[in-house]
Amino acid sequence: MQPKVLVLTGYGINCEEETAFAFERAGAKSEIIHVNDLIDGVRKMATYQILAIPGGFSYGDDTGSGNAMANRIKNNVEDQVLRFVQMNKLVIGICNGFQVLTNLGLVPALDGKVGERQAALDRNDSARYTDRWVWLRRASNKCVWTRGIELLHTPIAHGEGKFTVSDENLKKLQANDQIAWQYVHEDGSPAAGEWPFNPNGARADIAGVCDPTGRVLGMMPHPERFMHVTNEDGWTLKKELARRAKKSLPSEGEGMKVFRNAVEYFK
Repeated sequence: MQPKVLVLTGYGINCEEETAFAFERAGAKSEIIHVNDLIDGVRKMATYQILAIPGGFSYGDDTGSGNAMANRIKNNVEDQVLRFVQMNKLVIGICNGFQVLTNLGLVPALDGKVGERQAALDRNDSARYTDRWVWLRRASNKCVWTRGIELLHTPIAHGEGKFTVSDENLKKLQANDQIAWQYVHEDGSPAAGEWPFNPNGARADIAGVCDPTGRVLGMMPHPERFMHVTNEDGWTLKKELARRAKKSLPSEGEGMKVFRNAVEYFK
């Protein structure tokens, strides 16, 4: 089965084309749909198998990152979203999309409380917008999106990416295997809050979380920005080292593994 992906767009979202293209390269069929078309009934969420909320600055983040878009969805098409999540379908929110999912209460959705906000993405400890490459380690065995990935090198670009959660809910996330990604050093050892390996001060080095089913993922880093080997910082050095070793670099970037996992889920 070739899954159909609804890539949400709207005022201020700016990563919809890359996200749609990544899903297309992975073997899915993508459609970029404006949130107003869902609200007006021009498009129905139920006809898709994957919902992707891309990065950007929806509504300028004027009322807090992802908050206005979350309210727009909640006040108009919440019933569609909740039905979608309850079915055997997949959802991913990347960067601003993670902020939207968190504000909607679709992640982490602890104790079955879907729709209740239980965490937040707060301002980076540096108080600055940060754009750099980071290393991630898969921390969940239940998350559909992270299957078969041990380490992932990927870019971040955010000013409010600090995952914040209460002590009680952090323990539940750990016990329920819902921490999808954690920031680490290049060798896979924990970042332990150290900047720049943990680029924002996130609790427990959390870069992404999933819901209890493992089908809904929110993550701050951008896997769609590592679709090709030439996207990666330092790729020219890797190319030269491979040439000297009489080897060649793979053409596909490692970020594509996330999207291929989603497509594989429906086969």
